[in-house]
Amino acid sequence: MNIVLYTHPAFLGSHSHAHFARMLLHAYQSRGHRVALRQPEAVLHRCVPRGRLSKWAGYIDQYLLFPRQMRTLMRCDPADTLYVFCDQALGPWIPHAAHRPHVVHCHDLLALRSALGDIPENPTSVTGRIYQRYIRSGFRRARHFISISQKSRTDLHRFGGVEPVTSEVVYNGLNHPFRRMAFGEAQRVLRDAGLPADEHGCLLHVGAGQWYKNGEGVVRLYAAYVHAALRDGMAPLPLWMVSPPPRKAVQDALAHVPRQGQVQFFNGLGTEAVEALYSHARVLLFPSLAEGFGWPIAEAMACGCPVITTDDAPMTEVGGDAATYLPRLAGHDGLSAWAQASAQVLAAVLDRPPAERERVAEIGLVRAARFNAEAAIDSYLAVYERVLSLEAVRHRGA
Repeated sequence: MNIVLYTHPAFLGSHSHAHFARMLLHAYQSRGHRVALRQPEAVLHRCVPRGRLSKWAGYIDQYLLFPRQMRTLMRCDPADTLYVFCDQALGPWIPHAAHRPHVVHCHDLLALRSALGDIPENPTSVTGRIYQRYIRSGFRRARHFISISQKSRTDLHRFGGVEPVTSEVVYNGLNHPFRRMAFGEAQRVLRDAGLPADEHGCLLHVGAGQWYKNGEGVVRLYAAYVHAALRDGMAPLPLWMVSPPPRKAVQDALAHVPRQGQVQFFNGLGTEAVEALYSHARVLLFPSLAEGFGWPIAEAMACGCPVITTDDAPMTEVGGDAATYLPRLAGHDGLSAWAQASAQVLAAVLDRPPAERERVAEIGLVRAARFNAEAAIDSYLAVYERVLSLEAVRHRGA
């Protein structure tokens, strides 16, 4: 196949989107396909000092200058070229390729849902709402979509208002072969990385500090757990958060943690260290308010780590019967009661006998095997082939 990948400009600094595009590029090339990666260059953006004006200069690079380049290059592309948009947020570019075979990868609709008022925890400014409508007006022109979860596909249809010819779901594949380390090996890796590690393990949260990761809820849950452990005469486990430095809401929540509790934040860890953390941890706490997929759930299961997450899609899609579920935190007013109830669930998971822990770990290992990177690539390419066939029939009938 002749494939052109479109992705976000490098100057936006989106590591996850850049990684996804590079992964597709290398995987498709290794399978013998002709692949080009196209993205806006920083023409005006690099000439403007960083700040509000540079943001608007970036918009000019993305939405005024780059479409001209798109059209120029498309005139030289073979007629059977497939144009692949690596994110639905690239919607403003899609109308320029709508007359050619194309596929749009859909990750999550959280920004659009927030702009439409569906997520009260994340209010959106007037300009943000206008921007999301602009993006949506573009990707509505697309005919073919691949979503990373059933939840994303449902949101795409409901909030995106699309009427596609095809709309498939292909679950993400793990971008590293996460494995279950022996406890001693995990301790060694952690100590080599300069992280504390003892024979008791820890509670773990893995996130990137976004509002939907519910860092405040994680810390308040931990505080309730520490209070209960001390009341029962037990030494509480520490909480390790793989996350950027805490924002104000999380800092405020830390004030509720008794001094016998311990919360540490780690950022910029290598993959092996994160793998060791999953293997060392007694539980992954992942009570997100929303997700597009929920990578840490699959990663933890692949390492044999028990998972406590939110009883809502897509977390339930990823965790299945291997995870333990909490109700979604509904508003700040109910935070204390939610934390108390969730701490009881955590205590029950920690109190499982060894045989039960091993049984749940084995279920998780089997489930994590579903999220295979090679299988995901094969599924993407199968969808691409079908789209090219459908578009060829459409073109002949036009």
